[in-house]
Amino acid sequence: MAIQRNRRQRKKMHLGEFQELGFVVRWQFADNTSVEAIDATLDRFIAEVIKPNGLAYEGSGYLNWEGLVCLENIGNCNDSHRTLVAQWLKDNQLQQVETSELFDIWWDYPIQ
Repeated sequence: MAIQRNRRQRKKMHLGEFQELGFVVRWQFADNTSVEAIDATLDRFIAEVIKPNGLAYEGSGYLNWEGLVCLENIGNCNDSHRTLVAQWLKDNQLQQVETSELFDIWWDYPIQ
C-alpha cells in the first residue's frame, strides 16, 4: 500500500510533481592535456552548454571527469539534454564520452 503524502511532504521529499531527473556524464581529456587547457575547456562547457540551457553541473576530475547534470530549477532533464551535453563534449575532442540514463537525483543516484 502506497503512503499518502500531502503537497508539503512531497515537496520536502522531492516526490511526485517535485521529482527531479538528471544524468551522470563522464569524459576523458587526452593524456598530455595541460591544466590551463582543461580549465579553459571546462569554462567553455559551463558557458556554452550548461548555463544557456538552464542546467547545473557538479563534478570533478583531472584527466578523467565525472559529474551530475540536472536542471538549475526543479524539473526534469530529458534525452535532448543528454544528447546536447554529449555532443558538445565530442565536438570539443574529449574522449570516452558517456551519459547515463535519466534517474531521480534525490533517490536513485547510480553507484559505479
